[in-house]
Amino acid sequence: MASRYENRRLLRNGNEIYFHIFEERGVNHIVQYATPVLDPVTQEERLRINKIQKVWTVGDRLYKLAAEHYGDPKLWWIIARFNSKPTDSHFKLGEMVYIPMPIETMLEYYGE
Repeated sequence: MASRYENRRLLRNGNEIYFHIFEERGVNHIVQYATPVLDPVTQEERLRINKIQKVWTVGDRLYKLAAEHYGDPKLWWIIARFNSKPTDSHFKLGEMVYIPMPIETMLEYYGE
């Protein structure tokens, strides 16, 4: 199964603004995953790939859309990548979200 953490860069965060968190955890830094840089989908690819359109509304989350359309919430990153938006917070209310289908094609397309 493809994981959103595969091939992700790890960052060591020792910024002093997090000192209280470090102190609470008994560490001097934390390790975080970097926000991924997503390859944009070309216009040609968009036309070739089947997709469902949905308007982003209050309460929408990428993992919920993945669970509904793919049967697996862990595949939320497929929708994020197809829309060139790495997280839920990059979507605006009323914005069109494209859910590429079928999932097997998308996993093959993204080399996962």
